[in-house]
Amino acid sequence: MQFTPHARRRTPSVIIVSLIDVLLVVLIFLMVTTTAKKLEPSLKLSLPESKQAKASAADSKPFVISVATNFPYFFIENRPLTIDQVQKELAAAAQKDPQIKVAIKADKYSPVGEFIKVIDAAKVAQVGSVSAIVEKPAASK
Repeated sequence: MQFTPHARRRTPSVIIVSLIDVLLVVLIFLMVTTTAKKLEPSLKLSLPESKQAKASAADSKPFVISVATNFPYFFIENRPLTIDQVQKELAAAAQKDPQIKVAIKADKYSPVGEFIKVIDAAKVAQVGSVSAIVEKPAASK
């Protein structure tokens, strides 16, 4: 028994132009909401604290060498290096600018010997000055 007549239904039509408009709006939204800033190297360091820490002068950007807790210990930007490569980089930088400032950014759990190796490499390269990057202790309540 047939209660409804067999009427031919139209196939649903999709309006492609509307879909393209929606996708374009979503694309623009994603482009606007994402940030396009240069990220700092992804090496996560826990810096030691110092009560005598001072803000550095903004006159020139120092040559930063990071010292991690495990091998490879030395990083310049994102590049892992050996101590010999660090010394060559420092020598090349000191040759370009004899008054270059070297800043060592060492994790508080990194081996002291590796920190000293960077200081020795800086002295051999005859850089202008060597300093350590530390953070101020959190204010206790």
